[in-house]
Amino acid sequence: MTEKKKTKTKKKKITKETATKKVTKEKKKISAKEIIEAVENMTVKELAELVDTLEERFGVVAATPVTIAASTTKEEVKKEEEKTEFDVVLTNIGEKKIQVIKEVRTLTRLGLKEAKAVVDNAPEVVLKGISKEEAESAKKKLEDVGATVEIK
Repeated sequence: MTEKKKTKTKKKKITKETATKKVTKEKKKISAKEIIEAVENMTVKELAELVDTLEERFGVVAATPVTIAASTTKEEVKKEEEKTEFDVVLTNIGEKKIQVIKEVRTLTRLGLKEAKAVVDNAPEVVLKGISKEEAESAKKKLEDVGATVEIK
């Protein structure tokens, strides 16, 4: 009888080991490297089928970056940037140089020497990267003292 018990016990261990092996095989993950190698070995037709299957399975659409990039041109991006930030450029100081220097000092909080350098080097950027309202206000103040100003 002891031989029969040993046989039964041995069979149970084999069954457990086999079951464990099956579970480990099912849980084994494929590495990214293996996926890349598999994709590299596919034909164009197989790749197209793979893309279609992935789109259906996950409910996504594969779009090329070129089509997305083509929809927004450089000019559109520039216009969007310009809408938020403006530069005030002093193009001509006019006849009242001292008043223009005073106004530049007020707007920029520069010292006398720095404000004079800005006025003397016209055309020169007085204020950079400000909102449209601030740019319009600065332009009006400088024009009131006789300067010619552009907003860019």
